[in-house]
Amino acid sequence: MGPKPDSEPDRKRRGGRAQKQADAHRSARIVNYRQLRHPFQPQGIFSDDQVMAMHEAALTMLETLGIKILLPEARQVLAAAGAIVDEDSQMVYFGRDIVQAALKTAPRSFRLRAANPIRERQYEPGALIFTAGSGCPNATDMERGRRPGSLRDFEEAIRLQQSFDVIHKHGPSAEPQDVPIQNRHYAMIRAQMTLGDKPMFVYARGRGQIEQSLELIQLGLGLSDDVFKDGVWATTVINTNSPRQIDKPMAQGIIDFARAGQMSIITPFCLAGAMAPVTVAGALTLQHGEALACITLAQIANPGAPVSYGGFSSNVDMKSGAPAFGTPEHVKMQLGSGQLARLIDLPWRSAAGSASNMADAQGATENVMGVWGALQSNATMVVHSAGWLEGGLSFGYEKFITDIEALQTVAELCSPTPADAAAIGLDALAEVEPGGHFFAAQHTMDRYDTAFYEPIVADLSNFGLWSESGGKSAAERALDVWKNTLRDYRPPAGSGEIADRIARYIEDHEAAGGAAVLD
Repeated sequence: MGPKPDSEPDRKRRGGRAQKQADAHRSARIVNYRQLRHPFQPQGIFSDDQVMAMHEAALTMLETLGIKILLPEARQVLAAAGAIVDEDSQMVYFGRDIVQAALKTAPRSFRLRAANPIRERQYEPGALIFTAGSGCPNATDMERGRRPGSLRDFEEAIRLQQSFDVIHKHGPSAEPQDVPIQNRHYAMIRAQMTLGDKPMFVYARGRGQIEQSLELIQLGLGLSDDVFKDGVWATTVINTNSPRQIDKPMAQGIIDFARAGQMSIITPFCLAGAMAPVTVAGALTLQHGEALACITLAQIANPGAPVSYGGFSSNVDMKSGAPAFGTPEHVKMQLGSGQLARLIDLPWRSAAGSASNMADAQGATENVMGVWGALQSNATMVVHSAGWLEGGLSFGYEKFITDIEALQTVAELCSPTPADAAAIGLDALAEVEPGGHFFAAQHTMDRYDTAFYEPIVADLSNFGLWSESGGKSAAERALDVWKNTLRDYRPPAGSGEIADRIARYIEDHEAAGGAAVLD
């Protein structure tokens, strides 16, 4: 015989008690996603001997095959430190002693600064930092369609990044192509400082643009020289031209950021089967060698300069040549990258991302697999965590929101899960009879509004209620979320004063022609 159903008076009595306690206990669930650390031990895919073999092969590659470095200044810096340089071929050969010395001076931990102190992070192994999809020449959403990135798109992306604490650092989600390239850095720095208060990025597009961007940050935030030197106020991403080449803007960026005491996020982009060997181990060996070369240049330019080891290796579709993300090979390379980073004892950067052309199941799966690979491998920073579509060709507004849902789920895993006597709830087990329910138990009523994560996109209602509400897909619900987020956005405190401080600087430099991009 099944359990005896509640009588009508029982249901009314329990329902009335539940409503009274609910009204008395009504409070918002408070979360803090700003300071995340990895909740799980790092996983690996290779044995210690295999990791060491890749490291040794990378050192051999640097020593015997070399790296082509197109910037004369970089070759001169390395030659003065003892590297063998062939000026005719622009090849640089790194002795192991030079690389090993560089690894000794590269810091393991440093402070990632922000306009708002609560946004600051310690960049180190064990920290977990998410950034949005970045470097996209286009933007797309369900209402306005796909389009070349504009300043409006860039500013909206910064507003969205600012609105979700699980995004810890600003990134160039949509490139503002309607702003002349020689003036673009002014608009991008201004937007980050007046629309957000998180750690900032600067493109490495030549010495002039780098110097002016750093001057704007110091001026806008009112930083003395000593305060500006106390930690990292700006980061840049350094991509090698795999295989085995560093172009002029990237080499210049490494030198200039190192000398300014700001962080270079070293990121070889090694796609197995295209710019790297077709095997996972081969691609990782190339990635590792290129990263070591860039780290060495930074440390020679300024010993102790903050750098992040990094990798964005995946595979290509061998039918079309298109890059693929969230694949088994992508995750394997993340796991291997984490092992190589731990071998040299440096914080490191990984990435998620998606090759999908829209915010669909493919895009969600690819991004979640990339995030999960970064979580398993204990990446310090996870770039392209939200909004990245078409292998980086588009920033998707709905994709950004659905990805935020996944990131917030991961963030919940980073929070402690109580298992004390109160959480175990023996009193609740005693209160509820066999076959009963816990909806109105005192244990539930004390916790009902704070116990579970509350989705921003997922619809947990049944089919009938979902249909009555319009039967919207996740992407359609995400459309409503980003529109409401932009509608409700408020700029951070002090943004007006920052805008005033930098206005004249930008006006004068634009009138003077801006700053040229280094080819």
